[in-house]
Amino acid sequence: MSQTISIMPCLDMRNARVVKGVHFVDIRDAGDPVKCAKAYCAAGADELALLDITATIEGRQTMLDVVSRVAEVTTIPFTVGGGIRDVKSAEAVLKAGASKVSVSSSAFRNPAVIGEMVKEFGPEKVTVAIDVDRNDLMPSGYEVYIDGGRTATGADAVEWARKVDAYGVPVILPTSKAGDGAKTGYDLPVIRAIKNAVSAAVVASGGAGNLSHFLEAVDAGATILLAASVFHFQMIGIQELKQYLRERGVQTR
Repeated sequence: MSQTISIMPCLDMRNARVVKGVHFVDIRDAGDPVKCAKAYCAAGADELALLDITATIEGRQTMLDVVSRVAEVTTIPFTVGGGIRDVKSAEAVLKAGASKVSVSSSAFRNPAVIGEMVKEFGPEKVTVAIDVDRNDLMPSGYEVYIDGGRTATGADAVEWARKVDAYGVPVILPTSKAGDGAKTGYDLPVIRAIKNAVSAAVVASGGAGNLSHFLEAVDAGATILLAASVFHFQMIGIQELKQYLRERGVQTR
């Protein structure tokens, strides 16, 4: 395993609070985003994600005040997603202190926006997130969902990942609806299928419940391991996870 693996806690945010759901619903409170960000930096996380999970549905921008407060205490690369529709809204988030932006629904509705952001900010500032769910009618067995996982698109997830990859983004973040918050393990077939189809780094997201799940995701081709519940509710510590991976021959930061 020659590639170095990054650990990325994810702060899903609603009404300026960190929350966590299961399958994108059944949301419960998980704390203050600034306190959470500070704690994760101190614990040795490699990157941080902050997702304003209802911004797109509510048709509003990302909460920039929260982004800037989190940015003030964050010492690691920090990706922000939710409600980013175009170059202007992406620029506002980057100006508020985010290291990178993550786009999902807007990128699917208007793929040209990916190219515009890459051109404007550089590819290293742009991540494309893809919410997926199983659908046997799709060639890959997975369908793209948008609007926070609410709207089926009829598009094949791996095919869409290929199109995204052609814009030169360095990171693609597929989240499995089936896995989200369920703690039953990452959706390995979709990680594997997307990794085999793209040159971008692939994030494992949705479903981590124990240490072995992270190792399985690495074996499937993920180089960034994103999780929320297991970290927020202190089921697994960042250093504990890194130690576990290192003991199994995985290089961590």
